[in-house]
Amino acid sequence: MTSSPTTGDASSTTMPPRRRHGMRPSAPGEGSIKEKPGFNAGEDAAALRKAMEGIGTTEKTLIDILTGRSNAQRQLICKAYQDVTGRTLVDDLEGDTHGDFEDILVALVTPPAQFDCDEYIRATKGAGTTDRTLIEIFASRSNKQIKALSDAYLAKTGNSLIDSLKSEVSGDYGKALIALAEGKRDESANVDMAKAKADAKVLYEAGEKKWGTDESKFIDILSHRSIPQLRQMLVEYKSLSGKTLQESIESEMSGKLEDLLVAVVKCVKSVPAYLAERLNKGMKGMGTNESTLTRILVSRSEIDLLDVKAEYKKMYGCSLYSAAETSGDYGQTLLKICGEKD
Repeated sequence: MTSSPTTGDASSTTMPPRRRHGMRPSAPGEGSIKEKPGFNAGEDAAALRKAMEGIGTTEKTLIDILTGRSNAQRQLICKAYQDVTGRTLVDDLEGDTHGDFEDILVALVTPPAQFDCDEYIRATKGAGTTDRTLIEIFASRSNKQIKALSDAYLAKTGNSLIDSLKSEVSGDYGKALIALAEGKRDESANVDMAKAKADAKVLYEAGEKKWGTDESKFIDILSHRSIPQLRQMLVEYKSLSGKTLQESIESEMSGKLEDLLVAVVKCVKSVPAYLAERLNKGMKGMGTNESTLTRILVSRSEIDLLDVKAEYKKMYGCSLYSAAETSGDYGQTLLKICGEKD
């Protein structure tokens, strides 16, 4: 990826990201699912086959194996299963399980990029678009994840992801979503202090200081600057305007564009905290949004789910494990993905 050029005058200093005003430095996350030592794909495939043969299905075996192996190991199990049976594991899971339990088991045996692709297709098919899902995916994924999603979409449909989005979304919201889906965010770890101040000034003058809002400035900066650079810009913005950038977006914008840009700002500060909030919203109110729980827990299980759990406990005062208001085989699968009680 090409980094945005920095200015060359003496006031522009480049320095590594640092902790400041509560901003957390980037750090590798930690998933709840690890590779299983002594893994044997053939043995696992045979155990899964046995669990689904005959009358009834041994759900515990399905849960224990599929939540106790990394996704890479699960792909080897899928291959071994098909080599022996001539059938795909996905087809047999869909034939022997149903509902949310089926959905989460299929999600577990799907490669991550393909799973994101499937979630994107689900969000855009039929009447209307599930914008909250699109916002969650494109606000929280890295360039690498977005490129993998785009490649998976092209392989599955023969069409480009960007062309698909252009037919689904419009207006400034559409422009912002497409800018994120292009995956062109600068990936430099350095922070240009002068540029952070300049960007904060641009956004202040495009929003709070202006009659009417220049949305294009917000879209460009929030979709292309690096995460460390944006974290520093948030500090500079608060210093300049006396309000947080999120507060300004919420007062200056509305609708889906506001939702998307607020999500981006939240992910700049902490993707795990943003996803913890999404999980909480998915579990409160009338009924549980199982598709949101499945998508977040499965997609983050090897990335930063332990961080999501920690943020959830900090934000809501209870563990994600205890808050998951689900039951049955689906609930047991969620809890196994979550890992130990905290």
